[in-house]
This record gives sequence, C-alpha cells and structure tokens, in this order.
Amino acid sequence: MTEKGSKLLQFIAAATGNMCVVAGGAMMGWTSPILPKLVSSEVAADNPFGRPISDEEASWIGSLVPLGTVFGAIIAGYLAERLGRKKTLLLCTLPYTIGWILVGTATNIPQLYVARLISGIALAVPFTVLPMYVGEIAETSIRGVLGSFLQLFITIGFLFSYAIGPYVSYVVLCYSCATIPLIFFLCFLPMPESPYYLLSKGRKEDALQNLARLRGKTVQGVQKEADEMQAIVEEAFRNEASMADLFTVKANFKALLFTCALVAFQQFSGIDVMLFYTEEIFISAHSTIPSSISTIVIGVVQVAASVVTPFVVDRLGRRILLVFSGVGETITLGALGLFFYLMEVSKMDTSSISWLPIGCLMVFISTYSVGWGPLPWAVMGEMFASDVKSKASSITVCICWFIAFIITKFFSNVKVAFGSHTAFWIFGVCAALSVVFTIFLLPETKGKTLQQIQNELSGDLTEVPELNASTSSKQ
Repeated sequence: MTEKGSKLLQFIAAATGNMCVVAGGAMMGWTSPILPKLVSSEVAADNPFGRPISDEEASWIGSLVPLGTVFGAIIAGYLAERLGRKKTLLLCTLPYTIGWILVGTATNIPQLYVARLISGIALAVPFTVLPMYVGEIAETSIRGVLGSFLQLFITIGFLFSYAIGPYVSYVVLCYSCATIPLIFFLCFLPMPESPYYLLSKGRKEDALQNLARLRGKTVQGVQKEADEMQAIVEEAFRNEASMADLFTVKANFKALLFTCALVAFQQFSGIDVMLFYTEEIFISAHSTIPSSISTIVIGVVQVAASVVTPFVVDRLGRRILLVFSGVGETITLGALGLFFYLMEVSKMDTSSISWLPIGCLMVFISTYSVGWGPLPWAVMGEMFASDVKSKASSITVCICWFIAFIITKFFSNVKVAFGSHTAFWIFGVCAALSVVFTIFLLPETKGKTLQQIQNELSGDLTEVPELNASTSSKQ
C-alpha cells in the first residue's frame, strides 16, 4: 500500500528558511523610519552623525543594499553548489550580524555605507538559494504555496521596522533587527538538507533519510521517489552544464529570459522606492495622517495581502495573478503620479484629496503582494533544469538587484529634475508592459512537473505523464 505521509515538515522547513527573509525585510525597511530622522534639519538626539545627512548620502544609504546583493548573488550561487542549500542559508547569519553591528556603531557615513553593502551581500543568499531549496523539497501540489512564502515573510520584516522604528532610538532599532537572523539560525538549524543536493554529492543514505523526513514516510515509502531523483542527478552529471549552456540550450535560454523579464518588471514597478522611502513619500505628499502611522498601515496591508497568495496560487495559476497584480499597479501608479502633478506642477490645493497617497499605496502594495511580489521567485524555482539552477538563479538575482540599485539610487535625482509625478508615471508604464508580457509571452507553470516545463520551453510537445505527489520533490 502507498503510505499516506505528511506535508507538515515541508511547510516548517520552508517557513523557518524564510525567516532569513524576515531579516532582509527588516534591514530594507530600516531606511523608511531612519532616513527622515537623519536628513532632518532638526538634528535628533540619537543621530549618530551629529548633523543632517545630505540627500545624496541618503540615496547611497538606500541603494547600497541592492548593490551588495548583486555581488552576493554570485557568491551565494557558488556556495549553494559547494556547501549545500542549508549551510549556505545558515551562513547568511554572519554578514547580517556584522552589518547590524557596523550600523549600530557607525559615527561616520563611510562606515554606514560599508554596513549597508555587507547587509546586501547577506540579502542575496535567501533570494538566490531559497527558491532552489524550496523547489527541491516541495511536492508539486504545494510547490507554489511554499514558493510564495518569500514575499509573505519579507513583508513581515518590513512591518517590523515600520512598526517600531518611529518609536525607538537609532541604536535600539538596529539591535532589535539584529536579533532576527539569530532567531532564524536557531530555528532553521534542525531542518533537513535538500535530498537532491545530497544525491548530487553521492550521499544516498542521507538523501533517503531526509526525503523520508520531509514526506513523513518510511525509507521504504520514498524509495521509488529517491530512485527517480537519482536518475535525474545521474543525467545531470552526464550532461554537466556550463555557464554557456544557459545561452546555447533553448530551454535554458528561454527560462533565463522569462525569469530575468519577471524580476525586471518586478523592480520597474518601483516597489523598492515605495518600501525604502515610504515615510518620505507621505511627508512629501503633506498627508494629514501622520507619516509614521501611514507607513505602519502600509506594512500591515502588505502582510495581509501576502497571506492571500499561498491560498490561491496553485488554484488560479501564476499568470492570472500576475495580470491582476500588473493592472492594479498601473492604475494606482497613474493616480499617484497625478496627485503629485496636481500638487507640484499645477500648484493645486490637494488638501481635499490628501487621503489619495495612502489609498494608492495601499492598493498598490496589495496588488503587488499577490502577484509581482512572490511569483517571480516561485517561477524561478520551477523553470530551470536542476543542472543549471544555481548558475541561472545567480544571474537572475544579479539582474534583479542591479535594477533595484539603479532605481533606488537615482529616484531622488529624477524626482528633483522632473518631479515625483514623472517617476511614478514611468513606473506605471512599466507595470502596464508587464501585463502585456504576461498575457502574450509567459508560459503557465501551475501543476506541471519539471520535465513538462522543460519540454514546453524546448518546444517538445510530447505528453509527459503526471507524477504523483510523492514523486514531485525532484523539482
């Protein structure tokens, strides 16, 4: 008889692994309550620099995290293949901790720059390795659910900084955020390594034991699945992929194009500008609601919206959620740009619609969080063949965060030169283009095995039999 098994440990492993993403969210959200204090002409008592920082310095503080992530992605992809998915994820605790110590003790701007760069390197690890880890431990029936955890958990980290940042000192916020990666380390330490990775290193017995744990079955109950995984590993070794195979093999190249396009559209929605500078946006809009309260509201909305995706992603599919998300982003960014145009260019009295910025951001964050937030990372974990997954993930993450660096660094320059409305309208046009891309170009991956996805990408329409739930973790 087929053993029933349990999916519980798969959920626990994905959730505890994603706690390092909570640490990343808190680190990125730190700028929202802190930068207004640092740039204020009324120097706060806990300003460690004893002077207001310039707008240029503030833009570097916000943008150095994405820049660090570009370099960190290359390191993370290499370590994931050499040390394993689990050990690489655990290692990100070190740069997170070093980064926060440097932030908390900074008395000069260069030290803060270095701290943010190191923190970016730490952030690259979960974005590069978590989609691989989750994709390799999850059964097909819950792969989309677990893959969407990344967006949910990062929003929890943002909310953490948004909620306590305005009400505690600079140092207290730093060391409060520093506890999160330590909690992640302790919680994730007992979790199993990816069985696929263990098989790739010839550790068959360890792989069997870990697979049995993940499926809640006996070793005998997962033997067939392990054999199928072993066949994939052996095939990968026979055709060991090089970096060139990403560009010369049709399926790999199409997967790379699709995933890079997904993360590019994600970033060109302006999401990092919204999240890094939320409080500054509300201050600029002269909202009647205190900016700190508005920011917390946005954080709560983001978490609540991110909870939705795990429940619907494997029912509705990836494409319909991306289209819904892109349409919502387009409308709200257009409206937000119109508000700033009326206020800054037309010089109209916008007091009667002072609620519009928070309303727009609430809808923007909600729609982003159910589509363009989580799904590019979930699709990245599904679309690549296992022999090129680490290399492809590194490239995709590098491109994502390089775009994020450019946008966060030069948003303030565009705002000064052309007005806030221009920046938001540019983001809105990109969001509209993401809808067109999804409808006409992006393939659906819902409910498909890795082999089915690879066949579709390569143009092979041969029907591949569906694997049962117990054989799907090889993806």
